[in-house]
Amino acid sequence: MNNMKKKYTGYFFILPAFTGVMIFYILPFLDVIRRSFVSVYGGGFVGVGNYTAVLTNGAFLKAAGNTARFTLLGIPFLMAVSLLLALGLVGLGGKKRQAAALLKSTFLVPMALPAASVVLFFRLFFHGKGFLNAVLSWFGFSGTDWMSGKSALFVLIFCYIWKNAGYTTVLWMAGFAGVPESVYEAARVDGAGAWNTFWHITIPMIRPVIFLIAMISLLNSFQIYREVWLLAGNYPAEPIYLVQHVFHNWFLSLSMDKIAAGAVLLCILVAIIIGLLQRIWER
Repeated sequence: MNNMKKKYTGYFFILPAFTGVMIFYILPFLDVIRRSFVSVYGGGFVGVGNYTAVLTNGAFLKAAGNTARFTLLGIPFLMAVSLLLALGLVGLGGKKRQAAALLKSTFLVPMALPAASVVLFFRLFFHGKGFLNAVLSWFGFSGTDWMSGKSALFVLIFCYIWKNAGYTTVLWMAGFAGVPESVYEAARVDGAGAWNTFWHITIPMIRPVIFLIAMISLLNSFQIYREVWLLAGNYPAEPIYLVQHVFHNWFLSLSMDKIAAGAVLLCILVAIIIGLLQRIWER
């Protein structure tokens, strides 16, 4: 009896959390899958008709391309910038250690700021008559409306990096702290330089952390829509018209069948990307 109790103790321990996940996540998503195969009018079964409508929708395809472009550019830039910041903070030692701790705390401020305040700052900075154009005019350059045209994508990437670089930097530093100092000492005894130590010791030993950072960066890239919507509304400049805009506009027109099909397709795509990245890191 005691053995049975010990065997199932863990299951009872996670039961409340699993129940919440089941009620608020799994069951609603199963209902989304069901809705993706039925018509919004009458609830009749339409097979893959909703998926066909989504995949042949010009606005969805354009938004999917913009989202992919933003993700492929934003995530590498974010990881590179945060890596450089983490290396700089790790390099601060001795009397500068307190300064490094203060900077590390400061980097987390963007995540705590209200979205409306952040958007107001970026509006004032990148507006056609904003601060950036005023500075450029001092040096004789003509300004532009940064939130329209191709430059809007780079403004969005800058906003994404500014918001998430601090948290990602902390994750990098946590990974560096997990590497035993004895390994570095052995490498220095063998004559390994700073670059060889970093590339052949640090990077292989923090692979799980790198994978975690990549996954969190990917998920955070889908959460940038709030800032985009506050900056430019339902119909922003074409380069920053994202999949979330399409879903929002479909919701306003009560096209729940298209939203359900699009959500399932997006979930499948994200699962495939995560699976591929995991296989790459394991190899």
